Amino acid sequence: MNPRLASEIVSLTLEHLWLVLIAIGVAALIAIPAAVALTRRAAIRRWMLGLANILQTVPSLALFGFLLPLPFIGGIGRHTAIIALCLYALLPILRNTLVGVLGVDPAVRESAVAMGMTGNQILWQVELPLAVPAILAGLRIATVTTIGTATVAAAIGAGGLGVFIFRGIATVDTATILAGAVPAAIMALAADEGLEWIEKRLSPA
Repeated sequence: MNPRLASEIVSLTLEHLWLVLIAIGVAALIAIPAAVALTRRAAIRRWMLGLANILQTVPSLALFGFLLPLPFIGGIGRHTAIIALCLYALLPILRNTLVGVLGVDPAVRESAVAMGMTGNQILWQVELPLAVPAILAGLRIATVTTIGTATVAAAIGAGGLGVFIFRGIATVDTATILAGAVPAAIMALAADEGLEWIEKRLSPA
């Protein structure tokens, strides 16, 4: 392999990974606390999930296009791509956290109340630990899908492995397309396997 090409693959792979990590990190910081709050507010739960579902149905390239002209949010570059990727990652994390917390056996909650635990203690010591597998499953889904969606970010100048894919499409060069697609696929598989291993390790016995 051409050393220059190999260097570019490494550089764009790191760019791609950085985009994904920031987007998933921000999405988790928003979605997990929001989901916990929604478990206590059933009246607005349906509407918030509906909004997240709507965001998920918007095609990725269209969402990038919608964000571009917005002041302080849009524009060419990584910040717009991160916002779009974060919006896409919200739904699986939000939904799985809700499922995990709401799925805790009521008898377990009743036992915690009988022991004199406060609402916050029940949340932190009972509900969230038992919901960890579901939360991690949501993070796994969000991470794998974000790795794929992040390839589109190259269309607005955010870099990443999508640079190779768009370049290959423009020049009708299969090898260049594969230079972007193969590392992205490997990254997605590695993330899926790694997060699944962590999920199994942290699952309560």
